[in-house]
Amino acid sequence: MLEWDPLAKPQCTALVCHPHPVYGGTMHNKVVYRMAKTAISLGLPTLRFNFRGAGKSAGTFDNGVGEREDARAALDHLTARFAGLPVCLMGFSFGSWVGLSVGAAHPRVTALVGLGVPTGICDFTFLHEIRKPKLIIQATQDQYGPRDQVAELYGKLEEPKQIHWVEGADHFFNGKLDEVQRALQDFLVSMPGAHA
Repeated sequence: MLEWDPLAKPQCTALVCHPHPVYGGTMHNKVVYRMAKTAISLGLPTLRFNFRGAGKSAGTFDNGVGEREDARAALDHLTARFAGLPVCLMGFSFGSWVGLSVGAAHPRVTALVGLGVPTGICDFTFLHEIRKPKLIIQATQDQYGPRDQVAELYGKLEEPKQIHWVEGADHFFNGKLDEVQRALQDFLVSMPGAHA
């Protein structure tokens, strides 16, 4: 689903990746929806999509391998549609693991945002040497990304980097999505030339 304000003059676009499809994750997840709406509100053309086998998408879950192909295909579509514009790649949970690994290696992706990074079940060492601007938004009670693990990961990341702890929230940021949205908006606004 590609959304944008035709009157805006964007300097950046956004791609949003959703959580684990086996556990019901789709592009309509409430966290993904809020991420996309935040970017759109700032004038960024924003694409969210379903990984293979999620929602009405064809195919079956592929343990992150095929999902990376899906993310690369979505990225190719977005960069072709908005030629010349850099991309902020954002992902929630499983989508952060898949999306950030694709975005870290892609030259058109200039910023990375991970929400609810599941360090307890996924390896994020690929981020250690990446010098693109990075934001992690993490709940302090995240059952899939414990605070100590995420803090350790963050400590190993190269600058520029930011982290926003959502106090008392669980992995799905229940009751705290407004705070998540504000933290994301602050980051996107701070990106050079990101908003119209």
